[in-house]
Amino acid sequence: MSHGVHAVQHEVDHQIEHERGHGEGHHKPQGESRNRKIALLIAVIALFLSLSETLGKSAQTLGIELGIKASDTWSFFQAKTVRQTSLRTAAEAMALVGDATTDAAVKAEMLKRVDSWKATVARYESDPKEKDGRKELRQQAEQYEREREVAMARYHNYEFASAAYQIGIVLASAAVITGILALVYGAAGLGLIGLGFTCLGLFAPNLPHDALHGLTHLFQAGGGH
Repeated sequence: MSHGVHAVQHEVDHQIEHERGHGEGHHKPQGESRNRKIALLIAVIALFLSLSETLGKSAQTLGIELGIKASDTWSFFQAKTVRQTSLRTAAEAMALVGDATTDAAVKAEMLKRVDSWKATVARYESDPKEKDGRKELRQQAEQYEREREVAMARYHNYEFASAAYQIGIVLASAAVITGILALVYGAAGLGLIGLGFTCLGLFAPNLPHDALHGLTHLFQAGGGH
């Protein structure tokens, strides 16, 4: 939770204690009952804020880890590509030399080596057993990238949720100090917005991006006409 939110909450606690002190020995002030309810609202929003920040940090860490894995896998893919290209070039060159060789024994040995290199080239392209051929590496890297995008989408939703929760806490805290009831409704509304983003992060992280992309495509199509 940010230092600004902590400072505002500290001021709220001070205000509530102040009102409580003035109310001792007299009838319970009407404002104190209202402030207790607002304090409960702040506590609930703060609870969801802590949950959102924890989930956001976890999603961010996972996204970074998956990004590193994708990068490493693509590097392995590129290394396989370089070796495959070098070996294919060598095989083609030796095949040409073998065709021009008149010595049958030498020619047979060269062609045998060419076949071995071609088999290695094919294995570099796809190796279902070891799962380290170019085909398998590409699929694995793309899978890591898809998972990274989902993790980062979750992180961004949790960040939006945390921002809504923090602003909601500030508004509710301001309501305690100022007594403006509209701020309480605003805080509750922001709490619900934050809860919505938290649910999106958990169950449909790509929905905001997909919706925005769909709207952009719709506007572009409409502008084309």
